[in-house]
Amino acid sequence: RAWRRAWNGSMAEIESCHTTPCSAPCATSTCKRNITGHISSVAASAVNSDEYDIVIIGAGAVGCAIARHLSQFKLRILVLEKSVDVAQGASKANSGIVHGGYDATHGSLKAKCSVWGNQMFREWNNELHFGFREVGALVLGFSEIDRERLQDVYENGVKNGVERLELIERERILQLEPHVNPEVLCALYSPGVGITSPYEYTIALAENAVNNGVEIKLRHEVLDIQLNVDGRFLVGTDCGPFRGSYVINCAGLQADRVAALVGANDFTINPVKGEYLLLNRSQGHLARHVLFPVPDPDRGKGLLVSPTYWGNLLLGPTARKAGDKAKNNLQVIEEIIQGARKSVPDFDVAQAVTSYAGLRAKCDRKDFIIEESKNVPNFINVAGIDSPGLTSSPAVAVLVGDILRSLGLSLVPDHDYNPFRSPIIKPKDLATFDGRVGDPVASKNIVCRCEVITEAEIVGALHRKPVATSVDMVKKRTRAGMGPCQGSFCESRVVGLIARELNLPVDQIKGRSRASTSLLPHRRVTQDDAALLTKLSTSKL
Repeated sequence: RAWRRAWNGSMAEIESCHTTPCSAPCATSTCKRNITGHISSVAASAVNSDEYDIVIIGAGAVGCAIARHLSQFKLRILVLEKSVDVAQGASKANSGIVHGGYDATHGSLKAKCSVWGNQMFREWNNELHFGFREVGALVLGFSEIDRERLQDVYENGVKNGVERLELIERERILQLEPHVNPEVLCALYSPGVGITSPYEYTIALAENAVNNGVEIKLRHEVLDIQLNVDGRFLVGTDCGPFRGSYVINCAGLQADRVAALVGANDFTINPVKGEYLLLNRSQGHLARHVLFPVPDPDRGKGLLVSPTYWGNLLLGPTARKAGDKAKNNLQVIEEIIQGARKSVPDFDVAQAVTSYAGLRAKCDRKDFIIEESKNVPNFINVAGIDSPGLTSSPAVAVLVGDILRSLGLSLVPDHDYNPFRSPIIKPKDLATFDGRVGDPVASKNIVCRCEVITEAEIVGALHRKPVATSVDMVKKRTRAGMGPCQGSFCESRVVGLIARELNLPVDQIKGRSRASTSLLPHRRVTQDDAALLTKLSTSKL
């Protein structure tokens, strides 16, 4: 599929091949557009005019954080993303925890970036209003062996520079967390741990970057990368080529594949699957802090129980190799339930709202990769950014900026840079909010009953960039469709608003997708699903 490698003609011929619109695969054998099957229309001068200082591949949390950080300088920046939206990979399906950095191996990039990133999150939230709350974390110990391990984690955290760490005993734990398993003996307390919404965070970064001049091109899959004799890169996509002086590879699970396109692949990504259950807000009061078991060298941080930023209760994740078929969905659900009950025994799993899974981009180097390729000048790999990648992303962005400066790129401040972005939605005081379904006033017209999202909030989201053109894109920006009914009530209403505001035919608006990674039989939890979950939960501590 690499169109550039298959092409034997000159750049002038490539440009002339894009002079006319391409709405279907080319029929003639002489036209090189039929190599990929279909390359979208690009103007004749596209390769020459579409020249950038920096091309970022991947619009997840890390790629968007880098784009946002670099947008404060006088640079022309392009972000290429193969998916239909930002935050479509690991940035969409993770725990939403802003970790403390106490368990990352001392001296590693993970340790440096997680502690530093945690410290940056408050400022970034004050500027971007994506939603962040410091709730603290407890790493729970249930034996004397756990106590010894917690001492090791504490000492590691102190060396990493984590502040306010404490080792506490049962009485204090139960004061902090009255619903925790009463058999707990001890815990590591890290007050600086926080919670956020990972996709809302990524969307905020993307919006602010775009408002500061960054171009984000969705549905642009990178198929080929060439380093030309002039030292610049030609990045080929299924929608045409782009030139850039520097390329930053933030392709997540595909980072090794993207690096291989230009001979910069000296690492391998080994995906690890994490699965979650999300419970209704009625269960959110059962955890005030993020609750972890003692970390395991093989399984990582383990199955957590955590409040979410919007008040639900989150259970998970598992840690399985991608493609592992050793357990079926019911066995995985049982593993999550029983693992979570070790920390909090009394949640009602029948109150599940949904289930989801994500793949973490674990690397064979067992640490983050943030470096210029040893083989390809000005090609920067930002790879293997697994947990705590979300936490680390602000620090990773600064480090990438430092690398670019060291490579000779002039980072001249742009005095028009605006670091601020207004929120799309805000938590409502339901005791005083007087909205209703069908209210003629947009700010009072409730479109999503479960999450109490109004017409005005959805309309506001639709007029931001990157533009939300589907039900799923609106869901990630406004939470419309994320409640117990999973969009059964509001989906058609959201489609109507998209059609009206963006002047699109209704039949061209993509509806809610069924999560292919869900462990549950149905998108909306039925009575039978709830009964099944209760059955799997019969073994209670």
